[in-house]
Amino acid sequence: MALNNMALNASRSLTTAAAILATIGWLAPAANAQQVFRIVGPDGKVSFSDQPPPAASNAKTTTAAGSSGTSSAAAGGTLPYELRQIASKYPVTLYTSQSCGPCASARTLLAGRGVPFTEKTITSPEDIKALQRLSGDASLPFATIGGQQLNGFSDVEWTQFLNAAGYPAASKLPANYRQPAATPLVSVAAAPSAAPAAANTPAAAATPVRPAALPATSGSNPAGIKF
Repeated sequence: MALNNMALNASRSLTTAAAILATIGWLAPAANAQQVFRIVGPDGKVSFSDQPPPAASNAKTTTAAGSSGTSSAAAGGTLPYELRQIASKYPVTLYTSQSCGPCASARTLLAGRGVPFTEKTITSPEDIKALQRLSGDASLPFATIGGQQLNGFSDVEWTQFLNAAGYPAASKLPANYRQPAATPLVSVAAAPSAAPAAANTPAAAATPVRPAALPATSGSNPAGIKF
């Protein structure tokens, strides 16, 4: 009877792990395609969208750093092959803030297991809006393992998903591995400075100004836009 109970419990554990892994695998493509755009319109109004603005809108756009599913830590060539494969398939991104106690606990769990992860800090109003766009909430810590979203820190829950993704229980990072520094979720590019006005001199006025040549066009790119 005891052996039957042990077999039943083991079967349930395997079923739970398989269900978690299937969930992560099913959602992974969605996370890899996810990207948040910070759009500044001609009137200075800031908005966030998962779609870039039309080229004709003249809006300035920056992307929310780390919104794609690729982990910069996973790209490091110093990781062991097996760990690099796991991190490439199920990249881990941790979203934190300086005054968040549970965030430190989440960071400690990942570091203790030797999980390579990307850390994004939430410090500005733009960061908060981008986080809400990604998770539907502004609570921290927030993490993604592949396509699976984890809201709030739970040692048991996070451990289950890390196990299901295949991350080792003990660190296998090399001694020379260094965790990438945390960076803000939204990186705002500085606006280009205006070019100085040409001096209003007789010589300048007498010099004919030729219009700039339009870029070459093609059938696939009729506007001749260069990226």
